Amino acid sequence: MVKNNKPGGYFPVFGFLGVLFLLFFWELASRFSGSILLFPGPLPVFIRFATLITTETFLRSLGNSFVRVVLGILISVPLGVLAGIATGLDQRAAALFRPLFSVISATPVMAVILIAFLWLGSERTPIFTAFLMVFPVMAANTMTGIGAVDPRLVELLRVYRLSRAETLRRLYIPTLVPFILGGLRSSLSLCWKVVVAAEVLVQPVRSLGTGMQQAKAQLETPELFAWTAATVLAAALSQSLLSLLISVVKKRGGIS
Repeated sequence: MVKNNKPGGYFPVFGFLGVLFLLFFWELASRFSGSILLFPGPLPVFIRFATLITTETFLRSLGNSFVRVVLGILISVPLGVLAGIATGLDQRAAALFRPLFSVISATPVMAVILIAFLWLGSERTPIFTAFLMVFPVMAANTMTGIGAVDPRLVELLRVYRLSRAETLRRLYIPTLVPFILGGLRSSLSLCWKVVVAAEVLVQPVRSLGTGMQQAKAQLETPELFAWTAATVLAAALSQSLLSLLISVVKKRGGIS
């Protein structure tokens, strides 16, 4: 019998078994490839990973990539929320931003990275690319939150002659908070992917993406896998910390 997904149930056991199955198939695929250069197994990758994370190069690379992710979030989230509020409340603003959102969604990420590299150089391109990818996500989430507001409550506040600022503060903002937090959670994962992808392409000094590219160029496949594993773990850890922070904010603020 399988318990429900409450803490203390059987689901952590199944999660552990899932990790074991993943490692098993990883090892199986490595043996099937027949070459460590093509597909190294978990053990050589783990050994290289354990060596890599103790080096100054890795720590600086991780720090630089983390700073780019944070800057991308700090720039894109507030601007995305403001744009989402404007487009959700004003049809003129919606018409103004619609072409921008359409262009961003239709443009390949690699093209954005290459074009931005011409203007901004290797150090700023990952940040700009992260902003350009996360901004419409936050705007779309905010617009969805605006659409979730009960029109009858809007009319009620109009009857009481509340100003637009008061209506925004008392009605829209409390409704938007869960949508903004949900968008922030998904945006962080997207930001890591975009920042590292840009780093692989433009190779700024000391970054996770640069480490991947250099390992690939030197045919150090276990090291390439180790850099990738480090990136995945860093993204997962930051995602978990953000989720924990959101849970604390929800409990203290009574947010559903």
